[in-house]
Amino acid sequence: MEINQQLSLELNLKQHHVDNIINLLDEGCTIPFIARYRKELTGSCDDQTLRAFSDRLNYLRNLNKRREEVFNLINEQGNMTDEIKKALDDANTITEIDDIYRPFRPKRKTRASVAIARGLQPLADFILAQSGEMIEREAEKYLTEEVVSIADAIQGASDIVAEMISDDAEIRKSLRNYLVHRGDIECELQEGEQAYVYQMYDNYKSPIKNLPSHRVLAINRGEKEKYLKVSLVLKLQIALDIIAKKYIKENSPYEELLNTIAEDSYNRLIFPSIEREIRNELTDTASEQAIKMFEVNLKPLLMQPPLKNRVILGLDPAYRTGCKIAVIDEIGNVLDTTVIYPTPPQNKIEEAEAKLKVLIEKHNVDVISIGNGTATKESEIFVANFIKKLPYKVEYAVVNEAGASVYSASKLGAEEFPDFDVALRSAVSIARRLQDPLAELIKIDVKSIGVGQYQHDMPQARLTEVLEGVVESCVNSVGVDVNTASPSLLSYVAGLNKSVAKNIEKYRQENGRIEKIADIKKVPKLGDKAFEQCAGFLRIVDGKNILDNTGVHPESYDVCERLLQYFGLTLNDVNTEKMQNFADVVVREGISKIAKTINCGEPTLEDIVKELSKPGRDIREDLPKPILKSELLDVKDLKCGMVLDGVVRNVIDFGVFVDISVHQDGLVHISEISKDYIKHPSEVLKVGDKVIVKIIGVEPEKKRISLTIKGVTDEDMVKYNEKVLNKQ
Repeated sequence: MEINQQLSLELNLKQHHVDNIINLLDEGCTIPFIARYRKELTGSCDDQTLRAFSDRLNYLRNLNKRREEVFNLINEQGNMTDEIKKALDDANTITEIDDIYRPFRPKRKTRASVAIARGLQPLADFILAQSGEMIEREAEKYLTEEVVSIADAIQGASDIVAEMISDDAEIRKSLRNYLVHRGDIECELQEGEQAYVYQMYDNYKSPIKNLPSHRVLAINRGEKEKYLKVSLVLKLQIALDIIAKKYIKENSPYEELLNTIAEDSYNRLIFPSIEREIRNELTDTASEQAIKMFEVNLKPLLMQPPLKNRVILGLDPAYRTGCKIAVIDEIGNVLDTTVIYPTPPQNKIEEAEAKLKVLIEKHNVDVISIGNGTATKESEIFVANFIKKLPYKVEYAVVNEAGASVYSASKLGAEEFPDFDVALRSAVSIARRLQDPLAELIKIDVKSIGVGQYQHDMPQARLTEVLEGVVESCVNSVGVDVNTASPSLLSYVAGLNKSVAKNIEKYRQENGRIEKIADIKKVPKLGDKAFEQCAGFLRIVDGKNILDNTGVHPESYDVCERLLQYFGLTLNDVNTEKMQNFADVVVREGISKIAKTINCGEPTLEDIVKELSKPGRDIREDLPKPILKSELLDVKDLKCGMVLDGVVRNVIDFGVFVDISVHQDGLVHISEISKDYIKHPSEVLKVGDKVIVKIIGVEPEKKRISLTIKGVTDEDMVKYNEKVLNKQ
């Protein structure tokens, strides 16, 4: 089947849409550009579908490349047959193709190759023929100086047959399938200082097909650290029956010998090989699942609404070296810095409160952003107690500081704040993460953001590729102010790279503010193709053309004007009262009718109408705002039955972690998420979701809080609060 046809069937896309997507990708178009500005050609595929499409296209092309390579290699040897060609054509994976090539692959020295060199191949063929002749009499014909006995001849021939069986692609495929679907994985705990971490895997046994992805990765890590001995297990007789069905004839005079050969082939050659293959496949699948969870968690984290028009004080918690403080203004400029020592061992609480009060009053700070690293609990308690004493309202939030230290020590951090030490840069980053999460988080390696599991065990190239795809998707869906964006942010705009992003910054410095999108064509190394890809995602606030502050692509500006003329309007009317209910007016007139009149595709027209209705709109403003706190619970205050508000901080395979305004996040196990059956927590929840939880278990010594949201409602919260008030 042609790749185009296969993609059409697998992804349920129309053939002409598949053809168009492939052409666009091959032309060098970026996925954000295709998803946003080529909807008519793709059937309005979103970026997730397009990324899956691109991944599958690359795999199928590599598969075909390998198929062609193996065909040529076998053909050059003069061994190609119609049967082999059909097997290659029918192979759906690279593993299957490699199995077909296995018998023809140049081999290192093996027991079988030694036996073949000694002239024992005909004796091996004799054994497989399974005639009535006595094997010992036949073996006498092959005695030489190197083959000194009948037993040596039979053993050598047996080694050749064993390798022939192990090279049989059909046998390997059958045994691999049986091991996956009927085999078990077994773990045995080894001695060691940290062995207790893997205690649950002592004498552990599970069907391979039922092994969850997170356990695959945990077992792999335990094995790598030498605390677990891991093996796959399949009943030997099942394997021997599969081999016997193909290689042992009914009433064969050599049944016993061939059974012995089959057992040797399986134990010595086949099983170690397919065990490695299956372990690798399990790891690959588990890694993809873990990477998918990074992807699922990263997007809502990046897309958190910015906290606009607020002066923010960032606090980077620490013990001995003190908490670093940085105050930033409404657009992220640093106004002030200091260090306070409210945490052990200094415990200079009064002095710290006095310093903070001066900064808050001097700069009109109304929000404090606290990093969630070392000493966060003590810092949060200090801040919560401090703001209660203030005569004016100040709130605080705890933000994920994962990767802040990476940014602080990076070349980029040094370029932004050359006069700050590493810790002060972290405080600035922590403040900016609350002010504009997307603009700040893109400055660090996405793998360091910490929204998944086992990130260091993942294939790093694949993890980076997927996560950078998420960042690219988020940046382009929000849009970027070309006059204020950092090179880090600009580099994620479709069609741009780090070099061109720096050139844009340099152009701004040398020529001043960019007034028209078209002017970025003057930036060095930003050619026509790059302009086509990036122009729709860049914004110019208060520029010469209001369309430059929308997601309308410059190629559609004339369409915009025709649309406005259709209703007797001009660009000057955009963002005025005349545009009130514009979207409703268009719908009443009829999208299809207007699209034909102004010569525009319907999906593109619908997008243009949205942009004209709200020019300069930030799509993140429609999402739930960050939760700001003014008080903190202690884990000792928690009791089973308490009903609290919470925010989802991380989604993993076996549940979600929820922030309930206690230093330690609580775990909602997958079984406590929904009354209905769900396969994965991500079906119901995502990072940033606000939830109502009930505490069902507290173990302070283990830093463990167990929660449930199953069946917990707003009414339960009201009843619980009423109960507390009545007791008071």
